[in-house]
Amino acid sequence: MLTSSYSVAALALVFGYLLGSIPFGMILTRLAGTQDLRSVGSGNIGATNVLRTGRKGLAAATLLGDMLKGTVAVILAGKFGGPNAAMLAALGAFLGHLFPVWLGFKGGKGVATYIGVLLGLFWPGALAFCAVWLTVAWWSRYSSAAALTASIIVPPMLWLDGHRDLGMLFAILSVLLWFMHRGNIARLRAGTEGKIGAKS
Repeated sequence: MLTSSYSVAALALVFGYLLGSIPFGMILTRLAGTQDLRSVGSGNIGATNVLRTGRKGLAAATLLGDMLKGTVAVILAGKFGGPNAAMLAALGAFLGHLFPVWLGFKGGKGVATYIGVLLGLFWPGALAFCAVWLTVAWWSRYSSAAALTASIIVPPMLWLDGHRDLGMLFAILSVLLWFMHRGNIARLRAGTEGKIGAKS
């Protein structure tokens, strides 16, 4: 039984990682014939950088794809393996987006996938994240500042609402998200961070 539990956990983690590794930004921009996304703006493969190509539709599709790969991973793992498997799939999907095997482990910064796994595990948390993101983004026009602020809110909210395991998981994801945004943080402090909608 213990071996079976470990097997389910490992499968959930790997399944989440493989789904999370799908680089929708790269795939969609290549299909659309735009320049290599990694040569645009920040070089990131996420929706914010896709927006810097001037292709709003592609940016929206990238955002949706990067979100839903996390949501699908969580829902399917939870259906077949239970709540713990769902959380491991969430971790796997997030790590897959940050460090995709297909791109030499150089991926995105995780915001959309963070929202997607949160949507699958506790949808009110995803709504709270989005509300904070929209508010800060509207006020500052900085996508990175909005994401960093929203990610601070989620773990304590989950913890105080009685979802302590989820609170701990998203504390880890938030730390990783901040780490991946270390360049953005430096640019925010220097006043050189690109604003939403600005082309490179």
